[in-house]
Amino acid sequence: MKQGTKIITLDNGYHLWTNTQGTGDIHLLALHGGPGGTHEYWENTADELKKQGLNVQVHMYDQLGSWYSDTPDFDDPKVANKVLTYDYFLDEVEEVRQKLGIDKFYLIGQSWGGALVQMYAAKYGDHLKGAIISSMVDRMGDYTKHLAQIRETALTPDQLAYMKKCEANNDYDNDKYQELVELLNREYVDRKQPPAIAHLVDTMSKPIYNAFQGDNEFVITGKLKDWNFTDHLKDIKVPTLVTFGEHETMPMETGKRMAKMIPNAKFVSTPNGGHHHMIDNAPVYYDHLANFIKQVENGTFNQN
Repeated sequence: MKQGTKIITLDNGYHLWTNTQGTGDIHLLALHGGPGGTHEYWENTADELKKQGLNVQVHMYDQLGSWYSDTPDFDDPKVANKVLTYDYFLDEVEEVRQKLGIDKFYLIGQSWGGALVQMYAAKYGDHLKGAIISSMVDRMGDYTKHLAQIRETALTPDQLAYMKKCEANNDYDNDKYQELVELLNREYVDRKQPPAIAHLVDTMSKPIYNAFQGDNEFVITGKLKDWNFTDHLKDIKVPTLVTFGEHETMPMETGKRMAKMIPNAKFVSTPNGGHHHMIDNAPVYYDHLANFIKQVENGTFNQN
């Protein structure tokens, strides 16, 4: 497949930005987080895998509403009710696969993208060689408990009390609160500073992010607060890699449990990695990913 950018038109008439990097017969489709984030931390994935001795075509795209793709009118209730659902974004992955013309591929997703990987592998697993769940839990209760522990550890009692007061009053838009969010971000989301991904403006799609997550990574007030896929992990039949950063927002114990519940899965972790551990510690992250792909390709995954 030709490298570079390709704009695809979905059956609903919207347009998505896609990009392919790398060469070879192995295909990896990469899903970003947010929701409402962008593809950028996957931009060098083909190069990183090549360093590990793998030629892989890496396909990435910005989901509907994200920066480089079409933005629907989310102020229209009909549009919001149709697009801002799990089912919409899940089926969008399958349509992107079809439009790009790939099959028997690997699917990787970070954070929200990791939720999509879980759902896709359970529903559309026949199209997959393997699945990679990067930094995403199967049930939100584990995440919220871990966030509470993080905030108690990282903040002073006064800082924590202030954050809780702002959240109780729905007062997120003030400098002091956002400074505390940024303090937590630097420790648990983007540990590599300055951030590798930076723009002159905020590229996050606030309507999507707010609808599913909330104001920030450390408070969950949107639809994701009810996320629970635990009972369906058994339906993921393909070889699966579960990968978490050792110092991130998602609890590693949950990742280990998920790997035990998925029929053919393995858990790995990235030292000194935050939520974006593919950037914080790329050599280890991509060593894990490359080894997984190599083992699936040669039939040795989870054989020892």
